[in-house]
Order: sequence, then structure tokens, then C-alpha cells
Amino acid sequence: MRYRELGKTGLMVSEIGLGAEWLERHSAGEVKAVIDCCQEQGINILDCWMSEPNVRSNIGRALAGRREQWIIQGHFGSTWQNGQYIRTRDMPKVKAAFEDLLARLQTDSIDLGMIHFVDEEAEFRQVMEGEFLAYVKEQKAKGAVRHIGLSTHNPRVAKLAVLSGEIEMLLFSINPAFDLLPPTEDINAYYANTYEESLGGIDPERAELYQLCEREGVGITVMKGYAGGRLFSAQASPFGVALTPVQCIHYALTRPAVASILAGYDTPAHVMAAVAYETACQEEKDYASVLARAPHHAYSGQCTYCGHCAPCPAKIDIAMVNKLYDLAEMQEKVPATVRAHYGALAAHAGDCIACGSCEERCPFGVPVVERMRKAEALLG
Repeated sequence: MRYRELGKTGLMVSEIGLGAEWLERHSAGEVKAVIDCCQEQGINILDCWMSEPNVRSNIGRALAGRREQWIIQGHFGSTWQNGQYIRTRDMPKVKAAFEDLLARLQTDSIDLGMIHFVDEEAEFRQVMEGEFLAYVKEQKAKGAVRHIGLSTHNPRVAKLAVLSGEIEMLLFSINPAFDLLPPTEDINAYYANTYEESLGGIDPERAELYQLCEREGVGITVMKGYAGGRLFSAQASPFGVALTPVQCIHYALTRPAVASILAGYDTPAHVMAAVAYETACQEEKDYASVLARAPHHAYSGQCTYCGHCAPCPAKIDIAMVNKLYDLAEMQEKVPATVRAHYGALAAHAGDCIACGSCEERCPFGVPVVERMRKAEALLG
């Protein structure tokens, strides 16, 4: 298992994580079997947004005696009322649900305290300017939360969070299908398969968000990396072609600022299907060629940092240069950190010999040689 630093939190998280939602439908023994398998495979981060009491207790029992080996991502605002999940900003209910989370997980603190499910800009301002954020910060001051995060599906809300200075990391929905769509406050729009007018590559506001997170040191953990399983079916996929779990994972992990993709598992076999990514060959990870050959094409001319351009005879890490170039280009002045990261590369864009072999391999027809010239002019 490989590990990545989660933004500026200092936490090193497994790049494959556990999104525990599916565990709601399983017994204590089955939950423990999944968590045992995850730990055996090196997974060290889990998200528990669910408010249902039994799953919280089952996870807590499964973690007993090894809490310190896990990074727990828990949520403020996810409550259980009258036998069902309700997202709320009602502070007495928020507080009771958070205390319940700690008690059932058998811990006195969580690592990542998430402001739960904020997709509306008006609601974001309400949360950040009122007693909700004050309570979350109080829990951090007490040591019940180590870092403050926010979960959202809306890139506009995510950008507001990053720029607020209060949010240290995001839980954000990332997959090749969702990335095509413009921002919306209605999560159901992402599942409506209304992609016909959106097959033109990554939505600019999403691309900007990922670069902004990279710039500000706000790490991302990924939810809905499989688009609810729709990407596994050619009929349900907007591309008209099916992807594998490994390909979906690779797509998420090649986005700037992403530290971990939190997948859902019903069984240890599902865990193994995800961690197969760690030993997969490049052909197995290759989402780019699949999308480029799909009946409904997308991403033409756009670098997705997929790595198809390698190997470069001049030893340039082309995908990394492109990431840094995109990050620098979105700002009036190139940040010193970006310039320093570029300078530390073993080979630079100026070393490009314009052989064009990278362009022959690129599934999306990116003008790599031209981008190397521009990158050297901007960063060299």
C-alpha cells in the first residue's frame, strides 16, 4: 500500500481507503471481516458519515484495541431521528449525534471532523458564519477533532471552503463522469445521465478546484469514485463503455491534491478488488485509452495527467510538469512553491527534444511539445 500526505494536515493516509456506508447492511461479524481485511492490506483511513447506531457500534467494536492505527473521518450534522438519517444544522441534535459517534466508535477523538454535506452556497455561509462552525472549532480546541474538513459535491462550495482558511481538507465526489458536469446544488443531477452536452472534458470549475486545493495545501479524500457503480456498466455509463474499479481509482488518484479514494466494500473480496490497484500494471490502470475509444468521446485535447506520455527519452515527468504548469497558469504570479517544485524535478520542460513520441501515445491528442515550451517559458 502506498501512502500520501493529506494536504497540510501532516496525516499520511493510504491511497485506498474505506468508505464505510455499505457496512450499514451487515452484521458485526461481517463488518469486522471487512475492517480486518482492510487493515491487513494497509488501509488506514475510514469515513463514517452514517448516523445509524448499529453500524457505528459495529465499527467501534471492530476497531477496539487498534484505534491508533486508523485515521477516522467523522461528520458533524449527520443525525439519527425517528429511525432514519437526517442531515441537520439544529445544534442540540448536531451535538448529541457527535457525542454518540465518539461513544459508539469507542474513542475520545477523531482525526478529521467533517462539516457534513454542504452543497448550497447559502447554506455554506450559514454554517461558516454561525454557531455550527463555532462548535466544530470548539471540539478541535478540546482535542476531540484534530483537523476540520467539509464534505460537498458542489465545486463552487468546495472552492469557498478552500478559500475560507477554516477548512483543512475536503471530502469530494470525483470520477470521470461527474467531472464532466457543471456545478449544481442538486446532487441528483449527477445521476441523471444528462451528459450529452457535457462530453467536452473536465468542467473548468472542477479543474480549477483541484488546482486550487493543490495550491492551498487542502487535501482531498474522494467519495463516489465509482459513480455509484454506474461506471461499471456500459449501459449506465455516459461514455457507453464500462470501466473497472482499478481504472476508476487511477482516475481519482491522478487528480491534483487527491490523497485517498474511499471505496465502499460489502465483503473482503470487494476490498481485494480495490487494493488490486496497488499491484496493477499500467495497462490495467489505463482509463484514458478506454475513454478515448468510447462511443461518446470526452477529454479531447485535455491533459488528465494519466501518464500515457511516459517514458520520455529526456526523462521528463510530463504529467507532473503539466500539473505544475496548469497550477501556475491559473494565477497572476507563479507561486514560489510551484516554481521550487518545478526546479526540484530531475528534468525540466526545457529539456524536451520535441521528438513527439509522447504525443503519439497520448489518447486525447494533447499538444505535449507545445505545452512543454509554454511550461518552460512560465516556470523555467
